[in-house]
Amino acid sequence: MLKVLLAAALAQLAVAGDWFLFTSFRQNGETGVYLALSEDGRKWTPLNSNQPWIRPEHPGMLMRDPFLTRGKNGTWHLLWTWGWTRKEGGGLLKIGYASSKDLIHWSPQKEIRVFENEPTARNAWAPEAAWDESREEWIVFWSTTIPGRFPDTEKTGDSGYNHRFYSMTTRDWVTFSSPKLWFDPGFNCIDATLVHDARQWIMVFKDERKMPVKKNLRLAFANSPAGPWQGMTEAFTDSWVEGPTVAKVNQDWMIYFDRYRDHHYGALRTQDWKKFEGVPVSFPDDHRHGTVVPVSESEARSLRMVHR
Repeated sequence: MLKVLLAAALAQLAVAGDWFLFTSFRQNGETGVYLALSEDGRKWTPLNSNQPWIRPEHPGMLMRDPFLTRGKNGTWHLLWTWGWTRKEGGGLLKIGYASSKDLIHWSPQKEIRVFENEPTARNAWAPEAAWDESREEWIVFWSTTIPGRFPDTEKTGDSGYNHRFYSMTTRDWVTFSSPKLWFDPGFNCIDATLVHDARQWIMVFKDERKMPVKKNLRLAFANSPAGPWQGMTEAFTDSWVEGPTVAKVNQDWMIYFDRYRDHHYGALRTQDWKKFEGVPVSFPDDHRHGTVVPVSESEARSLRMVHR
């Protein structure tokens, strides 16, 4: 009973944060993961004098698209894009992983290999994860191009990329199921992120088509993070945005995204996932594709005291 109460308290802490923490990367991701704090979800202040909070531990590894989430037992899980293609993984497709109890001390960085039986799979981008309560397992998902898998849309992207979303499951972050197709909207897509609102799961993802130009964000809905995903919407942003992440700030759902061509971040807010309103936000310079999570005031205070 005590374990159940403790888990519930930690889960409540994870959603009742007084502050917000944002991960990001800079340049090409070669320098590591950066953190920024905000008290209102709008103005963000870099931690550690805007220097990397976590630096790469493996030669040639990038730390792009850092995704951060807290498990039911309070452990933080960090995932990231290891490299652009197999080349950066020494001929293997990998995503990066590390964990922490306090966001300050981190486990050794390790590789999670994907598509070992798909030698033509080109990439594994923007990995994220969601806890599936009904199955008591994590769903880890990302985007990959497998040449020839979806021939009708192969000429719609950049440099032959034609992504779909794939996933695998784990309960211990050691053993993983084989990757499988998780969501195919019928076109080239990347950068999926999930939130749970009331009784439904909501996916925010990027329509990656370049011919004709889309490069905007859409929504899809499901009763479970495992899917099936339905009710896909039209785009609710303009073009040339990516890397969405979502947080509940007061009564609003805040959707942040990387205006990567303009080198700055944007945000929209919504309460019903139908009407969206622009919100001015201020981020550190060169802030790139990260994720936002709530943290307590005491956690924020501890993070502000750290100088690496």
